[in-house]
Amino acid sequence: MKAIPVKNGNTYTINITSLGSNGEGVGRIDNFTVFVPYALKNENITITITTVKKTYAVGKIKHIITASPQRVTPRCGLYYQCGGCQLQHIAYPEQLKIKRQQVIDAIEHIGKQKNILIQPTLGAHEPWNYRNKMQFPIGKENKKVIIGCFAQGSHNIIDTENCYIQNKLNNDIANATRDIVQKLGISVYDEDRHTGTLRHIVGRVGKNGDCMIVLVTATKELRRSREIITLLRKKLPKLVSVHQNVQTYRNNVIMGRETNLLWGKQTIKDSLGPLSFHISPRSFFQVNTIQAENLYKKALEFAALTGSETVIDAYCGTGTITLFLAQKARKVYGIEIVKPAIYDARKNARDNHIKNAEFVIGDATAVMPRLYRQGIHPDVVVVDPPRAGCTPIVLKTFASMNPQRIVYVSCNPASLARDIALLAELGYKTKQIQPVDMFPQTSHVECVALMSRVQK
Repeated sequence: MKAIPVKNGNTYTINITSLGSNGEGVGRIDNFTVFVPYALKNENITITITTVKKTYAVGKIKHIITASPQRVTPRCGLYYQCGGCQLQHIAYPEQLKIKRQQVIDAIEHIGKQKNILIQPTLGAHEPWNYRNKMQFPIGKENKKVIIGCFAQGSHNIIDTENCYIQNKLNNDIANATRDIVQKLGISVYDEDRHTGTLRHIVGRVGKNGDCMIVLVTATKELRRSREIITLLRKKLPKLVSVHQNVQTYRNNVIMGRETNLLWGKQTIKDSLGPLSFHISPRSFFQVNTIQAENLYKKALEFAALTGSETVIDAYCGTGTITLFLAQKARKVYGIEIVKPAIYDARKNARDNHIKNAEFVIGDATAVMPRLYRQGIHPDVVVVDPPRAGCTPIVLKTFASMNPQRIVYVSCNPASLARDIALLAELGYKTKQIQPVDMFPQTSHVECVALMSRVQK
C-alpha cells in the first residue's frame, strides 16, 4: 500500500482543480486528494494539513499565492466562524455556475446518466436577506445568552445579531428574544447536560411582514411566559403569533410534536404567485418565497398541463405545488403522511377557492395504488421528496401507474441522480433538469427534472 504523502500539521503548496459538493476546494498532492474549505478552483495556495484519513486529507488555507478572480470579501464578519453559509467568498454569478456543475457531476458520476440537458441555474434577483424562516439555537457563554447558527462542524453557537441571509425581521426576533431571556433570567438549554428550558427560537415572516415566534422548550412548563409575550410585543410591532413547541428528547431534532398557542393567531399568511397560504409552526413552506415561485412555475411548465389532465402530487406538504398545478389541471390529488400539513393544505385550497384539488393523508406507497384501483390514472406525477429522495418502492409505484410525465422536484442532486437512474430502468427518460438557486450564499441547490415515459 502506497504511503500517504501528507502529514498532519505540515505545510504544502497545492493547486485547486475543482470544488466539492459543499463548495470546498479540491486538489491533489502526489495524486492524494486534499479538501480545502474556502479555496477556489484554479487557485494556488499554501495549506496546513488539519486532518488525515486513508483516502483523503483536509487542509486549512495558510496563504493564497494566486487568487481566483471570482474571490470576493464575504459580507458577513462571522462568515468564517459560522456554518450557515459556505459560498459568501465567491462572486454570485460564479456561485450559479458552481451549482449547475454540482448537478452535472451528480447526474454523470452518481446516476451514470449522459446527454441530459442541464440548464443554467436560475439565480435570485436578491441573493441576501431572503430567508422567511429562522431556526436558531439558544445557549449561554460566560453567563450571557447567545443566539445564532452553529459553528461549522460543531454545536458551538456563534452569537449572531445580523444574519445576512435572514429576513431582517427574523434578525429582530432573535435580538429581541436574546434581550428578553437575559433580562428575565429564563433558563436556557444545556445540550451536554440535557438541562434548562429554552432550546431554539423559530421565527417566520409572511410577505406582508407579519411574523410568528415559536419558543422551543425542553420542558412542558415555560416560566414567565406572559412577561415574555408582553416584552416581545413591545419590541416587535408586526408580531401576530407566539407558540410554544415542546421538544423533550435528547437529540438534534429542532421541533417536537406538541405545539401550544400562547398568544395571537394560529397561523400567519404568505403567498406564492396568486395563491395565499396559512403557515402553522410546523408547516413546511419554502424559505425563499420569490425563488419558490420561480421553482413552481418551472414545475408547472414541465407538467405541460392543458386542463384535461389528472395529476398526483406525492409529498404535497401544505399543498403549495398542488394548488399551483390545480390552476391548469382537471383534477389534482395531493398525498402527504403528516396530518397537520394536510389540514393546512385543505384550508389553503378553501381560502384560494380551488375545488379541483383533493388531499389524502397517508404514505404514497399505499395511497397511490389505492387511487389506481379506484380508477384514478394520473397523466402526470409530481414529486417533491425529502432530502434522502424516494425509496425504490415509491419510484416503482409511480412507474406502475404509467403517467405520461414525472416532474421531480429535488433539494439534493445526489439523491435525484440515484432516482433518475432507477426511473430510467423503469421506462422514464429524463429530458432536462433546471437548477434553481433557492439558497444563495450556501452550497445547496434545488432542481426540477422532467421525465417522460419511453414509447415502446
